[in-house]
Amino acid sequence: MQAGLETLEEILDSARVVEPQRVPEHVVTMNSRVLFEDVLTRDHGTVTVVYPADADPSGAKISVLSPVGAALIGESEGSEVELPLPYGKSRRIRIISVLYQPEAQGEFAL
Repeated sequence: MQAGLETLEEILDSARVVEPQRVPEHVVTMNSRVLFEDVLTRDHGTVTVVYPADADPSGAKISVLSPVGAALIGESEGSEVELPLPYGKSRRIRIISVLYQPEAQGEFAL
């Protein structure tokens, strides 16, 4: 099985369906822009979690099916997330803020 498909199955297995109007604004959803901090180095960064067709790593747009995107989706401000890196390594980040979330702006997917 492909890694992307395995990741999608893991996301769906742990998913909880919530009406868009009821999603708390501090939760990472599709198209959310997230400010994070590397727990070890204290470096900050931002990423936007997008659908695979919209992914652009150079523009800080990461696919929800990537290891990083899959780790962030559904998490909330203050959460610490272990991100898998190549060669069996990992990086721990803390979500400082959900800078933008479509649902919080009244933008609901149909």
